[in-house]
Amino acid sequence: MKKKSAKVKPSDTPITVIPRDQHPISRKDISDNALKVLYRLNKSGFQAYLVGGGVRDLLLHKKPKDFDIATNATPEQVRKLFRNCRLVGRRFRLAHIMFGPDVIEVATFRGPHDQVENNDRNQSHKAQSGMLLRDNIFGSVEEDAVRRDFTINSLYYGIEDFALRDYVGGLADLNEGIIRLIGDPETRYREDPVRMLRAVRFASKLDMTIEPATAEPIPRLAFLLGEIPSARLFEESLKLLQSGQGYSTYKLLREYHLFQPLFPMIQRGFTQGHDSPMERLLVQVLKNTDHRIQNDKRVNPAFLFAAILWYPLIEHAEKLSQEGGLQYYDAFALAMNDILDEQCRSIAIPKRHTTTMRDIWLLQLRLPRRQGKRANKLMEHPKFRAAYDLLELRASIEPRHELKELVNWWSEFQQSPPSQQRGMISELGNEPLRRRTRPRRGGRPRQNRANS
Repeated sequence: MKKKSAKVKPSDTPITVIPRDQHPISRKDISDNALKVLYRLNKSGFQAYLVGGGVRDLLLHKKPKDFDIATNATPEQVRKLFRNCRLVGRRFRLAHIMFGPDVIEVATFRGPHDQVENNDRNQSHKAQSGMLLRDNIFGSVEEDAVRRDFTINSLYYGIEDFALRDYVGGLADLNEGIIRLIGDPETRYREDPVRMLRAVRFASKLDMTIEPATAEPIPRLAFLLGEIPSARLFEESLKLLQSGQGYSTYKLLREYHLFQPLFPMIQRGFTQGHDSPMERLLVQVLKNTDHRIQNDKRVNPAFLFAAILWYPLIEHAEKLSQEGGLQYYDAFALAMNDILDEQCRSIAIPKRHTTTMRDIWLLQLRLPRRQGKRANKLMEHPKFRAAYDLLELRASIEPRHELKELVNWWSEFQQSPPSQQRGMISELGNEPLRRRTRPRRGGRPRQNRANS
């Protein structure tokens, strides 16, 4: 797409209705479940539109990830129409229509808050910072259009006439490759700081340019992400880093100062320079993740976070060991707790993932210990493969001969028959194992360090 800034403001753009024969959206590209919801709402006397990313992606000839619907029916009215409906959310009251694993989200048209006269905080409530804590004021489709975040997400496909409605110049921005907020950017970011992350994500995902007025406030308002619940930021972090464009998204996050609120420990490590082992590992794991997703392979958030936080972990373990006089293994165990506690204050990584992260990290200390029956027992560990992948990733980053030798040994061991495996273990000898295994942080070799 051509990338240039549009001169016409959304408020100056007339409402445009594009009839069916002048746009590419076809019902055959919309999920059957979404069509069922649209038709039932319409036949019950309500307005019903496909809206948001589903419309945007169909216009870009991409396959939508999901289909969202906007209507003038209230959440309670939607629930009465669908037995398979549940109402969710307090900040935004939404209806979820459940079709097995497929969920169709239905939102009632939002209205403006400035004309609200009652003091019902369940309907409208704004924090002193400007963040909307409750947004349940309902309005018309025209009012809903200007309440949405970006112009490219404010296009409406009507099931009654199959026409496309553009209230804010979204189609022009879509054609020109522009990410533009609707309304005053600073006000909209303060209403919901996650919009800053969404701007970056869409720019990367769609290969578009953030319009200058939309981009300008982001670096100075990035601190507002500290007010967002950490559980919500976990979900947003997965969308940012596990979408198939994680590396390009990361570069934009750094550019707009949005990475630090998400990963404060990593940001502190960047004082070592842009070519530090920490950043090289981060860049490589993001590129590897992108490659897996683009080849339809599974990715595990636990592995991604374990790799991202590896260098903060071993640096903190070193500090605890040296300053506290602890054995390294004990310092490492305490460091895992500290690192996870601090990271989860920003991004609430669920326990099912932190448990896996601990396994991957601890196995880094155990992988050099291969004598006797240890090698075979390690291979039986459920997280062995993920731990080996991190070891291999580390070896590609750190210029250490013994680390590369360890990766080569494990690579050959996994592919060898039992008789050859026994020979490989025998060649290691029976020399006593050191009481601690201390990974190095990269850079110049240090003396009296055990291999890792």
